[in-house]
Amino acid sequence: MFKLAPSILAADFNKLGEQIACAEKAGADELHIDVMDGVFVPSISFGMPVITSIRKESKMFFDVHLMITEPIRYLEEFVNAGADGITVHAEACSNLTETVRKIKALGVRAGVSIKPATPISVLAEVEQELDRVLVMTVEPGFGGQKLIPECVEKVKELASHRKEVSASFDIQVDGGIGLSNVKSVYEAGAEVFVAGTAVFRGDILQNVKAFKEEIGIAD
Repeated sequence: MFKLAPSILAADFNKLGEQIACAEKAGADELHIDVMDGVFVPSISFGMPVITSIRKESKMFFDVHLMITEPIRYLEEFVNAGADGITVHAEACSNLTETVRKIKALGVRAGVSIKPATPISVLAEVEQELDRVLVMTVEPGFGGQKLIPECVEKVKELASHRKEVSASFDIQVDGGIGLSNVKSVYEAGAEVFVAGTAVFRGDILQNVKAFKEEIGIAD
């Protein structure tokens, strides 16, 4: 499985609707929406109003990545805004199990993200309930960073562990993903790829096509 999830953090917000429509037409599989609170990560991005607005214009799967402290406080609001899946950070939840179960109870896909230095062992209590694990391949908070090579090994470790415990979550990667490294991360076991500048900078249609050609699944 290979899915491309363009991150609107790298889009031109003056042309956001137009660029989302272009990515959808090009065959992007999901739309990745990074929500940052300025506390868990140093940056501040956007919240429910933006998601509500773009939800009216797109049928894509909205993959909402909450880089916020104690996200359990806002889960219902993000679902109401249009999230199809919500990913929270293990490091940001005082009760990860409760948070994951609330996401599931709201009827959307549940994911947990881990920072580059966070071991996969933190997932043990929830791994059988997860739809997705997001391995951050850069430190979260800013777009345009270079992929940390050691994180590819973490993807391999997670893929092996998933098989050992017969879990069913998919493996997503986010951070520094581009044509130069997407195939190696795919071969390591990742299945869902978040890409920001590599999709939204330049020709979006051509960029999406190039990703699929690199993996060998061009239309």
